[in-house]
Parts: sequence; structure tokens; C-alpha cells
Amino acid sequence: MRLLLIAVGRLKAGPARDLFEDYRGRLRPTLELVEVEERRPLGGPELMRREGELLLDALRRRQGKAARPPVLVALDERGEALDTSSFARRYAAWRDRAAEEVAFMIGGADGLAPEVKAAADLNLSLGPMTWPHLLVRGLLAEQLYRAQQILAGHPYHRI
Repeated sequence: MRLLLIAVGRLKAGPARDLFEDYRGRLRPTLELVEVEERRPLGGPELMRREGELLLDALRRRQGKAARPPVLVALDERGEALDTSSFARRYAAWRDRAAEEVAFMIGGADGLAPEVKAAADLNLSLGPMTWPHLLVRGLLAEQLYRAQQILAGHPYHRI
């Protein structure tokens, strides 16, 4: 099962990138990163709509490489909040049903366009707090790594 992260914005060198790269390097398979960015000076709803188009376009370009559509997970503060063990069980279900790819999407500062959330198989919240969208990459990579470790029998948590 391949892991893909399609995210709005370019992650520059610094602590947020270091955190992401640290956990990304531990993942097997690795987490492929595709970054999209709207360079025009748009604002509010128009920017969110355009970023949603860019995210979905990036996903569509990849679908030609796969026999089946990926499992799509949209990171959204209003999504389903899973504890770590529940996330690991969901990860195992994707793996066990032989999903070729799980694609995660992270929006920009204004969040995800409704079209992205509607297309998702799961709208996932990392908790009720609002996180900077660039920091979410590291949080997601860590939770993916933790799920893999739990499923491998490492004593992070008991399922």
C-alpha cells in the first residue's frame, strides 16, 4: 500500500519540515509528498476553491498510475476525531482490503474546499484544536508511523 500526501503550500527548511522528514523517513512504505500552490493573489473563498482544484487535479493525475482509486482522507478540523488505536485499526483495514494507495490531503490556511471534503472517504480531524497547516504534515506522519508500529506489535499502545 502506497502512502501519498497532497498538501497546499511549500514546506521550507526549519523545525516543521525537520519533524515531517524525521517521521516520513521512518515510514514503510515511505510517504510520498506532492505540494501544490496557487501563486495568484486570491483571497477567502476563491483561494479555497482554487486550492481544492489543485489538490483534486494532483490526485487525478496520479490515478492513471493505479488500477483502483485511492482511499482519500481529507484532514479537516470538523472531521472524525479518532484516537490513536482507532486510527491504527482504520489503517489496518485499508491495508487488509488491499488498498493500493491511501492519499491524504491538507488544505491551506483557510481549510479544504467543500469539493475535497465531499470526495473524501474519510474526513479526519487531528483534534478540536486548530493546527497550522504546515505543522499538520508532521503530526500526520507521526500518527502514520505510530499506527505502523502498533500494527507491528510495538508496545506504543494496546489495541
